[in-house]
Amino acid sequence: MDCLFCKIVTGDVPAKIVREGARTLAFRDINPQAPTHVLVIPKDHHVSVAELAAADPELLAEMLREAHEVAVTDGIADTGYRVVFNTGPQAGQTVFHTHAHVLGGRGLNWPPG
Repeated sequence: MDCLFCKIVTGDVPAKIVREGARTLAFRDINPQAPTHVLVIPKDHHVSVAELAAADPELLAEMLREAHEVAVTDGIADTGYRVVFNTGPQAGQTVFHTHAHVLGGRGLNWPPG
């Protein structure tokens, strides 16, 4: 499998890790769109959030808990943050391994684009 995020999980591709759980990994986005822009991924490969929700809803819940912990660690939990899942190419998903974007640290306009 030629999945960038799987290679980050195995350590074959470097990343700035901010949190690691038994089944999740959180690392800084290489092209940040906000002062805090962290990706939270499952260590197991799942193509999309919809596929993950059907296959392992507990892991999806764990990802959301980790997203909140990232916000706490980065000091944005009290001021607000956004958790975004892009699902499919028309939604902007470019890496087909489930990932949540945790964004914050500045005002975030709505709608996002």
